[in-house]
Amino acid sequence: MSWRRQIPNLLTGIRFLLVPYLVWLLLEERFWQALGVFIIMGFSDGMDGYLAKRFDWRTELGEFMDPLADKTMLVSAYVALGWLGLLPKWLVIVVIARDIIILTGAIAYHFLTRQLHMEPSVISKINTLFQIVLVLGVILTRLEFMSVGLLQLLIALTFVTTVISGLDYIMEWSRRATKQLRRGAH
Repeated sequence: MSWRRQIPNLLTGIRFLLVPYLVWLLLEERFWQALGVFIIMGFSDGMDGYLAKRFDWRTELGEFMDPLADKTMLVSAYVALGWLGLLPKWLVIVVIARDIIILTGAIAYHFLTRQLHMEPSVISKINTLFQIVLVLGVILTRLEFMSVGLLQLLIALTFVTTVISGLDYIMEWSRRATKQLRRGAH
């Protein structure tokens, strides 16, 4: 296997390494630097996905690590911003609870069916976009580039898409598990 196939995984690894630095910058309220790191992390996420698809450098490790890196970055940023009081604690709890429910459901599905192939739904992709834009919005609000009113709208939209996507995952994976169990019973 060519070493080039590992470039997307290397970019994902860099994102993991930047998470503690991003959290430290947020907690220190160094928002200009946090914005720069957040942009670098977003660029590396886009670039690793592009390279993996464009050159068929997909790996099993990458398929697992890429969404994990995204979740690690988002959950860490939400916890830091919640700690600072820049995001409502209830929203931080809802976002983390959704991820815990999805992870628990994925593990349960795997044990029931001995298979698991995660495919983010459209609403889940929209939710991830809103979660990312909300972190960016908090930073931009602190830098006085965005209004508090717009930030409140992003908080509401993030809450709604988080709840809907969580319910969507529960319904979809329950349906799949029921279907698999019925197949196994025959």
